Amino acid sequence: MKKSNAMVDTAREPTQDTGGYSESLVGIGAVERDTGLSKDTLRVWEKRYGFPTPARDAFGERAYAREVVERLRTIKRLMDVGHRPGKIVGKSARELEAMSRATDTVESIAGAAAELAPYLDLVRTHQVEELRRLMGREVVRGGLGHFVLRVVAPLNVAIGEAWMRGALEVFEEHLYTESLQIVMRGAIANVPQRPLAPRVLLTTFPHEQHGLGLLMAEAMLVLEGAHCISLGTQTPIHDIVLGAKKQMADVVALSFSLAYPVAQAVDGLANLRVGLPPETEIWAGGNSPALARRLRAGVRAIRDLQQLQRAVVDWRATAASGQSSTQMPPPAADHARPPTP
Repeated sequence: MKKSNAMVDTAREPTQDTGGYSESLVGIGAVERDTGLSKDTLRVWEKRYGFPTPARDAFGERAYAREVVERLRTIKRLMDVGHRPGKIVGKSARELEAMSRATDTVESIAGAAAELAPYLDLVRTHQVEELRRLMGREVVRGGLGHFVLRVVAPLNVAIGEAWMRGALEVFEEHLYTESLQIVMRGAIANVPQRPLAPRVLLTTFPHEQHGLGLLMAEAMLVLEGAHCISLGTQTPIHDIVLGAKKQMADVVALSFSLAYPVAQAVDGLANLRVGLPPETEIWAGGNSPALARRLRAGVRAIRDLQQLQRAVVDWRATAASGQSSTQMPPPAADHARPPTP
């Protein structure tokens, strides 16, 4: 997902120099950077397990299909939680994904109660300042990405369920939301800024008041080096189109909650697609059932926050291959992020 001059020029250099992306293959150097698996490891696995089987680029260098890279990324995640390569490298992509989901579920069940209890207690006892300090310490301890995926995502579910059971009042849920927004805005502002493409405009449709998902997406995109411009929530479609054009956005990212009407989401995405330039991508995320439907061409469903990384990689690969005609962003100084209040 990058359209800065540096990104595009580097990616277009010969694959043996950069290990970069081609239209359909990923060079071994890029695979090493993307997965954290060394070139030597990939070669040893190829001989020992028969995977990953490389193709060859125009220069005779090893290069891999994108689905192979995705499978390698899953293998690396499983290795990080203790699985041995000899037990998992030969498994199919479907088997690996099932193992990954099972691992995530076990970790979540085992750790969620103990990890989330302090946050819930502080919300219930209205200790707002201590709640924010606890959140801030967790950001510092584990990093913003860990905080979003391992704390905020399950905590949002726990807060919502507590409210549904009547264990939390509306004002207590609002205290939580406001505290989280303050902490995350500060954390996002502290991420070292790399003004690289894609330029992503983030917002929600009218009547979609839930903004936490949007803020979580912004955090993950900033960590991937994307240049984010947030409009906040409830932006009319006409103004989304106007804002995307004025900001020269490469991507419009939208968040849809479970409560948002499915037909309204589908129709709105279709209308937005018609209004935007064809080279401006639309990424729609959240837990709305609308995202499980067959969406209009040019609209990408992002079913979880971790898929944003894949979307960034795909966008940058397309840009590097010269298939995107989106304008390059102006110099970084012209689009510096205003100070966070």
